Amino acid sequence: MGAMGAMGAVVAETLRDILDAAARGVFPPADGRTTVVAQASHRDAGVLSFTAHSVVFTDEDPQWVYDTLDAVPCDALAATMNARFLTAFMERTGRTSETIDALLVGSPLPGGPPLALEEIADTGHPRIEYARGRRDEVRAWTADGGVLVIGRGVAGRAEVSVEVDEGARHRGLGRALVTAARHLVTEPLWAQVAPGNARSTRAFQAAGYRPVGAEALLLSARARSTGCSRSRS
Repeated sequence: MGAMGAMGAVVAETLRDILDAAARGVFPPADGRTTVVAQASHRDAGVLSFTAHSVVFTDEDPQWVYDTLDAVPCDALAATMNARFLTAFMERTGRTSETIDALLVGSPLPGGPPLALEEIADTGHPRIEYARGRRDEVRAWTADGGVLVIGRGVAGRAEVSVEVDEGARHRGLGRALVTAARHLVTEPLWAQVAPGNARSTRAFQAAGYRPVGAEALLLSARARSTGCSRSRS
């Protein structure tokens, strides 16, 4: 058992345990506390925010996390996503962050995808290169006017992203792609969507993905090297 601070206590769960439970609809208790767990890999550190409970995943001293949160001048429920805490977190770890994402999850669907897809290995496509900087085991498919990418991201979870060509938008292709993705996996499929990207949020929700919380992902130098100019979806 790790150190306890005013904000919460370390528990003997892994980050993947917490994510797997959330995918089943089982969340940390809404008790206003913060749980600190170890990073699942060097690449990924950050914060998950659920209803009245946060999870900080880092290899830093948990007591530093609690002490820093205690010093943030805001409502305790908002402290882990407060700019002051995230800035201190980045400065301490030498990492950067793009945005705070909405975190959604969809369960796998049976049968083949109801959309014609062609798997590709195009290392030159910006969406695929972006994913390879942040995920492992990346696979990509194209449809007429769009690209679908699935890989293993935070704590080895399956993550999906899509990109729709400008000329193919407003036709439901984004929703069709993220629906098709659920037919390509046998486990929960996660999506990180920038809150301001309302079009992508609507597409994922229409395809049956459920919002479960928010995530601030702190990027390592390797991930930063791919650039951060692309919107997350």
